[in-house]
Amino acid sequence: MIKVELPKPNVVITQREQVLKEGEVEIPSIYGFIDFHQLPRDVGGIFMFYNKENELLFVGKARKIRQRIKKHFEDNSSEMINHRNEVYKISVCIVAEALDRDIYESYAINTLRSKYNIDKAFFR
Repeated sequence: MIKVELPKPNVVITQREQVLKEGEVEIPSIYGFIDFHQLPRDVGGIFMFYNKENELLFVGKARKIRQRIKKHFEDNSSEMINHRNEVYKISVCIVAEALDRDIYESYAINTLRSKYNIDKAFFR
């Protein structure tokens, strides 16, 4: 039997409001998130969307994490289009190898029982 263990998150961002200090520029919010700059730009990995109750909503993978996550909030064809307002926390694990990303994504969806990953869920 193969033992899979999810990597620890490298970056976690949550919804928050910016407290402006004198001379600071306001950061535009995307569904309450203002910390997209903390997400890695040109690296691959997996990401997990959670709600306020820490319930796993969606797991995804990408070659370029930041662009893919932002696309879920901006694109009209995202699986999360009707659930964007539920997302409170985004957790990112950097995973370099594409095959490893596939394995971790499927493992996370099925062991943590992701709510909106319908096409890759074996537990339904």
